[in-house]
Amino acid sequence: MKRTQVIALIFLCVIALASLFAGFIAPSYSEQFRDFISAPPSARFPLGTDELGRDRFARLLYGTRVSLLLAPAAALLSTFIAALLGGLAAYLGGYWEKAITTGIDLFLSLPWLFLLLAARAMLPLNTSPVTSVILTFLLLGCLGWATPARIIRAGTRTLLNSDFLIHARAAGISPASLFWRHLMPNLRPILLAQFWISVPVFVLSEANLGLLGLGVSEPLPSWGALLRELENYTEILHSPWMLAPVALLVIVVACLQVVLRTEDQIPC
Repeated sequence: MKRTQVIALIFLCVIALASLFAGFIAPSYSEQFRDFISAPPSARFPLGTDELGRDRFARLLYGTRVSLLLAPAAALLSTFIAALLGGLAAYLGGYWEKAITTGIDLFLSLPWLFLLLAARAMLPLNTSPVTSVILTFLLLGCLGWATPARIIRAGTRTLLNSDFLIHARAAGISPASLFWRHLMPNLRPILLAQFWISVPVFVLSEANLGLLGLGVSEPLPSWGALLRELENYTEILHSPWMLAPVALLVIVVACLQVVLRTEDQIPC
């Protein structure tokens, strides 16, 4: 790895560890300090407090935990669905490949973000915070599989014509064993690349949902929910420290892109 990639990886690890141990670093994200309503930054409150007296720094740490932990979970679900459908489409061929490929193309023709917004908007808005977290990232994982599935299908098609699979097929290995024991392990580089590429996509998608009020429910913070507080431009001019969630989001996504440059070299 290059020096910039090492630095980006170290920064991501520091941010992830800080969010994991947020309970030891800052007070609860929902604790209200009635005597410090909309307080400016201080030694006690590094990023000040919001209009309810909640510590912005604590909410940023807990929101980072939600986004950084559940975005990979959604990416894992999305990659699994893509591997299953894309791999089976190329492996089975014929009618099955045409049917699955048509479904992938149909899914890709739909506006992905608007489809996500429509699906999330149909769910109750008064759900509990934990339920809203699960539903939000479950939707992200279930709706983000189409593009990886197409890439995995192309990679599977290439592997099926490779010498080692032709020899394995000639040796009489059962189709199920050929798929799970020979084909899927050799798709690992492609699967890892699609997984890591999906993580920043889902982080930004959750942020978009949160901006529209369709993401994680209050009082549980997430990057999307924190960005909603930036709707008042006048308040931002007087309280520039409110831009900390935006800065952290941009830096984390940029670091993910820097780290993932090694994945771009994997042939698909």
